[in-house]
Formats: sequence, C-alpha cells, structure tokens
Amino acid sequence: MLTAVEFEAARPQLTALAFRLLGSVHDAEDAVQTTWIKASTADTTQLRNPAAWLTTVLTHICLDHLRTRDRRREEPLLADMIPAESLAADERYLRRENISRALMVVLDRLTPPQRVAYVLHDLFDVPFREVARTLATTTDNAKKHASRARRRIDRTGPAPTTTDEQAAIVDAFLDAAAGGDIDRMITLMTEDCVRTADPALVPPGTPPTVTGARAVAEETRLFADRIRVTAAMLIDGRRTHVIAPGGHLLAIVDVVVRDGLVSRIEIVRPQPIRT
Repeated sequence: MLTAVEFEAARPQLTALAFRLLGSVHDAEDAVQTTWIKASTADTTQLRNPAAWLTTVLTHICLDHLRTRDRRREEPLLADMIPAESLAADERYLRRENISRALMVVLDRLTPPQRVAYVLHDLFDVPFREVARTLATTTDNAKKHASRARRRIDRTGPAPTTTDEQAAIVDAFLDAAAGGDIDRMITLMTEDCVRTADPALVPPGTPPTVTGARAVAEETRLFADRIRVTAAMLIDGRRTHVIAPGGHLLAIVDVVVRDGLVSRIEIVRPQPIRT
C-alpha cells in the first residue's frame, strides 16, 4: 500500500496532468483525490514504478470523465457559463504553472482519446505503449490519436512567435489595452477606427459599435481585465486572439491593420467547436 507521504509527493505532478486532461482545477483535484482512495486500498507491494501506476489510475479516471462528457454531447463551456469561483481558480493555477491558455482552449476541443494520447505522450513523455494500454488500443492507434491531435493544434492552437509587422502592431495595441494606456492605444489606431462587439459580451447599454480612436480607446480601457487574459492563437491557420480566462474560451478578437495602424476591432462570441 502506498503511504500518504508517498502520494503527497506525487500529488503536484498528478494535478498538473489532470488539469491538462480535464481543463478544471476543481475537477483535477477531485480526480487526484479519487486516485488516492484507489491507491490507499490497493495492494501495491509488487509495484516497480508507483508513479507510473498512479499516472495510469489517474488517467483512467480522467478518461472516464471525458467520455461521459462526450456521450452526453456536452460542448466545452464558454467562460461566462462557468461559475466565477471556478474560473478564478483555473486562472490562478494556469498563471502559477505558466500553462499556455491557447493550448488549454484547443485541448478542450479534442476527442477524449486524442487529448489523452497528446497530453500523456507529448506533454508528459509517457511511452506510446503505456498510452495504448490506458486507451485499451494498439500502439499504432495511440500514435494516430496523438498525430490527429497535433494536426488540430497546428491548425488551431497557440500562434508561433512571428516577426510579421502587422502582428507586432496588433500585439503592441493589445499590450497598451491591457495596461489601460489610452494615449498609446490612440497612436496605434487610425482616426476612424471602429470597434464592433457581440452584444452578449458587453454590459447592457453598451453600444455594439464604437467609432473613433479616442472613443475606442476609452471604452477598451474599461475591459482591460479581459485583454489581460488574451492569447495569440491560430484558428484554421489564421492568426487571431482569444479571450480565455482560466484557459476557457470567451471571445475571439480580430484586429485589422491598415497602413500600419489598427483600423478595425471585431469581438465575437464563438460558436462551440468540436474536432
């Protein structure tokens, strides 16, 4: 039987794995606690690698959770549909562990086998033979699941670093917006810059369309907290930005650059997407 001391030593790694599999720190902690219950009653005296065994047990628990969501055809929840306390906990964990919020968004859109294969092998270096055992499939099939996940992430995932001038202008504008720097935002916009937003994403009474650099900058400053949780992301191969507190998608931000200045900002509420 594993001792409590041995399990607590493994807890941070198990939580890190479960968070990437489930996308929720509360769900991850529940899965880790269930793993402890199983471990505390199992005969583990003959185990050669307790850490690997715990990883397998935890992954089975997470996989069952993911498959239940899939059977119920539950789409990933948008950020404003998640309780504020849970969202804040996910954001704290994501920041503390320096996890890519764009990656969390796309992981939530993989099938359960794809997510498990990719996270285990590509993020945690678990051999494919062990991944295959967890998924109750062949090693070749486990590799195919991971390959499909990689293709999805390449097409819709974290945007690579770029030296593109337009991307640099967009990033500079969003940095200024995150800091509430009105003057800097104005210098980066055309005088006739237009901001459009889905009415569901702004407070009641906020106009869906705002025109003029100063008006756009003054209004954007009111949403600096949202800008601070944006991430550059590829969507169908096109670079854009997402607002994703805690790694949960809330909105897609498209910024149009004309003659070296931001001329249009479109903020839309995405439709749930599954791979």
